[in-house]
Amino acid sequence: MLEFADPRAFFLLPLPVLSYFLLPRQMSAGTALVVPEGVGRHIMAGAATGARGLAGVRLLAPFAVWVLLVTALAGPRALAPQQALPMSGRDLMIALDLSGSMVRDDFTLDGAKATRLDAVKHVGAAFARARAGDRVGLVVFGSEAYVAAAPTFDTDAIARTITELVIGISGRATNISDGLGLSLKRLESSDADTKVVILLSDGANNAGAATPRDVAALAGKMGVRVHTIALGPIALAEAPDQRGVVDVDTLRAMSDLSGGQMFRVRTTDDLRGVAQALDALEPTARAGLSAQTYREYWIWPALLAGALSLWFGLWIRR
Repeated sequence: MLEFADPRAFFLLPLPVLSYFLLPRQMSAGTALVVPEGVGRHIMAGAATGARGLAGVRLLAPFAVWVLLVTALAGPRALAPQQALPMSGRDLMIALDLSGSMVRDDFTLDGAKATRLDAVKHVGAAFARARAGDRVGLVVFGSEAYVAAAPTFDTDAIARTITELVIGISGRATNISDGLGLSLKRLESSDADTKVVILLSDGANNAGAATPRDVAALAGKMGVRVHTIALGPIALAEAPDQRGVVDVDTLRAMSDLSGGQMFRVRTTDDLRGVAQALDALEPTARAGLSAQTYREYWIWPALLAGALSLWFGLWIRR
């Protein structure tokens, strides 16, 4: 259904008429052309005939142009159908470990060897892209923790950011505490009904002042569920003196303290299974609010007014 963005513009329609009657008229001074009497009578007779034909056009064309311009100014538009945007009422922060051990190539993708980071990029981007309805943010941590992407409903943008991550931007140590702490800070002012952190690490916490368990306990008090993903084929408890092992016990304690779940990942298939399990634990919305968008039609009366003005200007000059 056609409507107008600002129908008050139509109050301008009588402005030319009011101007014609209310503004003082100005007589333009001109020059006289002296011609023989017979020639003068012939010119005046032709002018009178042409004036009768031009009178209607001279009156109606400018008024039509004015009406079209006012109509364009009023902003004709029609409500465009728009699919409802899914809204889950959940804010979800993804915290990814970018420490030096993520370059280990003990995973496979499409039958070829791949680094842990490549596997996380592949599966994590697909997971983020499927979170329609959630407001998703991204935190990366190594020696320090950084917000790589502020919470947004644009899950495609989050997925692209994940695929562009590189080792070294946050240092090569493993600061799980600050990674979770920064995620909680971004959720602190959130008014979402549900707040969730998904934290993935392939190592043991070896940086930061606080302990991961203390920060996880704070998450529980804030009502934030923390799901942890322990990435790596060997656990710290199995080989305490080996480098690049994952601290499964600490990650399990973090999830327990906050009301979340811990997932053990040894292969790329395990990682895909975690993504499916998280979809079941934190389902995305299927319905929500619809956004009102309009198709704007002001350009058509504006173009018609311009064309009519051009035609009228050329016509009266003939």
